[in-house]
Amino acid sequence: MRAIFAARWSFQRTLVTRIIPDPWALPPCPSTFPAYEPKPFFRFEIIHRSRRSSARIGRLHTPHGTVETPAFVAVGTNAALKMVDQRRADEAGLELLFCNTYHLLLQPGPEIVTQAGGLHRFMQRSRPIMTDSGGFQVFSLAHGSVFDELNMKTRKRGSPNLLLAVSENGPVFRSYRDGRKIELTPEKSVQAQKMLGADIIIPLDELPPYHIDRDALYQSVLLSHRWEARSLREHLHDMRQQAMYAVIHGGIDLELRRKSVEYLTALPFDGIAIGGSLGKDREELLALLAFLDTLLPKDRPVHLLGIADEESIRRAVPYGIDTFDSCYPTRAGRHGTLLTRQHGRIQIKSRKWERVFEPVDTTCEGFVSQNHTLAYLHHLWRAHEPLAAALLTLHNIKYMCDVMREIRTRILADEL
Repeated sequence: MRAIFAARWSFQRTLVTRIIPDPWALPPCPSTFPAYEPKPFFRFEIIHRSRRSSARIGRLHTPHGTVETPAFVAVGTNAALKMVDQRRADEAGLELLFCNTYHLLLQPGPEIVTQAGGLHRFMQRSRPIMTDSGGFQVFSLAHGSVFDELNMKTRKRGSPNLLLAVSENGPVFRSYRDGRKIELTPEKSVQAQKMLGADIIIPLDELPPYHIDRDALYQSVLLSHRWEARSLREHLHDMRQQAMYAVIHGGIDLELRRKSVEYLTALPFDGIAIGGSLGKDREELLALLAFLDTLLPKDRPVHLLGIADEESIRRAVPYGIDTFDSCYPTRAGRHGTLLTRQHGRIQIKSRKWERVFEPVDTTCEGFVSQNHTLAYLHHLWRAHEPLAAALLTLHNIKYMCDVMREIRTRILADEL
């Protein structure tokens, strides 16, 4: 008889049915997996280790080119950077792009992307791509982000709960596009990512809320481990020149994080991603990274999921983080914020910039700074011209790539 229990995310006041035969079941023993072997198509090369911290300069060698690390990874949710053409992003220095399997699973579907020759051909991108499992969107669309939880934000009255159930097989949810019911198993997630053809893929995991009791969190970590082990087995059956990163879980519980690191690093994953709830603020995040820095292997790349604002990057790099993904810099551009060295953050709608006939940033050699003035961008924004959001977004991508180049220079000089 299967044990059936319900977990209520208190801040959302929604019921998610969990059907787990044994919530305390251990994942398969690492000895049942082959030993890790370096791949000819994927390699992490460490160029320099800082003498002051765990910061390092590296190179990710992938089938679609090299990524200089530490690196900012922009998010192209639907196989597109909102408002920015791929070629312009390439010129700005963007080397690695993050696409979301959940959204691509619903539209256009992995089968169509496969018929197009994979994501790279479909979106005409020659540089590396990373995809997630779809799990983050399934769970975050159901119970919100940590920010939503801490600020007591709930779904609008009458809006559907997209997450229907969680079983040992995987989550069951409704498509936000057409309402159809979908079961996302670890195997289906990996198969979808095989069809998309990204260079780096992620195993299926569960995203529990920030406020959760320890037993429930531990059960979630064990479930994620079982799903990740199944994802890895599916991946190893047919690697297709793709690397797979494990996702470390445990919330801000250090002992659970330790258990997660110990188990997942014993499996033949090509890299490590730090996921789950990363704390209620930057200080909790950094305390967690400081703890993980002593545990994570030093020869595999480490990716921080969903965090890539400038201050967090600068403070996280000394803990050995190599890549950071976030939609923040591009979203900020679409909402009228320019990131600059010369003026700090600029709200372009402000009348302050109406008659400033100077480049956006005289220290920047990007397309926007070289060709447009603050007064012109202010005019475009006030006139509601779509070009304004496009130019602001492109500039912010260039800004983040320049920040990462500066960070790599400082690591090389042992300043970080």
